[in-house]
Amino acid sequence: MNTTHQHGEQRLSIVKLKAWEALQFGMFIHFGMSTYDGDECSRGDKPATLYAPDRLNVDQWVEVARDAGMKYVVCGAKHHSGFCLWPTRHTDYHVGKSGNRTDVIGALAQACERNQIQLGVYYASWDNHNTFGSVVGNHVPAGTRGFVTQAYLDFQFAQVEELLTQYGRMVEVWIDIPQLLGVEGRSRQYQQIASLQPDAAVMMNNGFGMTDKGVSSGVELKYDFVWPTDLLSIERSLPARMGKEGEYTPWRTVSGRNGETKRCYIPAEVCDPIGREWFCINDDRPRSVRELLGMRLICAERGANLLLSVPPDQHGLIPRHYIDTLVELRRLYEGVEAQGIIQRNVGTDRMSAQQVCPDYEAVKETIGS
Repeated sequence: MNTTHQHGEQRLSIVKLKAWEALQFGMFIHFGMSTYDGDECSRGDKPATLYAPDRLNVDQWVEVARDAGMKYVVCGAKHHSGFCLWPTRHTDYHVGKSGNRTDVIGALAQACERNQIQLGVYYASWDNHNTFGSVVGNHVPAGTRGFVTQAYLDFQFAQVEELLTQYGRMVEVWIDIPQLLGVEGRSRQYQQIASLQPDAAVMMNNGFGMTDKGVSSGVELKYDFVWPTDLLSIERSLPARMGKEGEYTPWRTVSGRNGETKRCYIPAEVCDPIGREWFCINDDRPRSVRELLGMRLICAERGANLLLSVPPDQHGLIPRHYIDTLVELRRLYEGVEAQGIIQRNVGTDRMSAQQVCPDYEAVKETIGS
């Protein structure tokens, strides 16, 4: 028996990756400066004191995740504003200098432990505040490409080290906009995470937007942007049906820089908001429960985890309409599950999502087929 073919040549064992896949459903938390200035790609020019949740309750976030049937949480520790949800030593742009000095990552780690929810962190390489001479995001002139300096890379590595050494075990570490790091920077970042949190799955975000090969449906891994990575992100889309040529499969042949190839198992994670916005916007209502059910069923059928963004509001609480939607989603999903018809990781039509979810076709049209 060819055990390499059976188990793959990726860093994490098949056993560990299957354990990650078994989590199936998680909560993505987008909360920070963008919650207060209303700009998803905040320019990082607002004072830290603008961040001022008056009823911050991180335990509520985790309890909502638990009650929704989610098994893990991935929290945005630093988004594009550069504002940090922990009291980092490497910039003054953090919660310790804000209108609410709670160490959100620390409180979240404790809440997850109490509720038996696994914790992951998200970190954005595109940083509009802590640039160190980099030209990224909103600062990139039209027609040119962004870049980061060595000083910024050292800053990012130092911050990631803080996150991975101060808050216990991580199930997943998300690096957004990893292409800015370059080949050497990504490799160094990956090795750092693997060294500090050897059991964590590393996600280098594959990005949003379709190509002629269907990046957003998990068909193509953008190696020049994301390699090395343990997971494949499918952002604001759904995995293409497995089992046919040119469609989503976790098994991939990876070409190394010196021409050698290896076969790796790289499972997928769909990330999408419960509404239409990553951060909490007052008029952003949740999708219909039936649409969300369709998303869960399609992910289950096609072997991808679903990381659903459920953002807290300016008070620091998950809004009631999101909670009610999640409770109903769990009820409907468990009803389908009880019928014993959900087939995970199969490329046939035996998974009858169309039969149990009236909005199945609409979901495909809205989000991706």
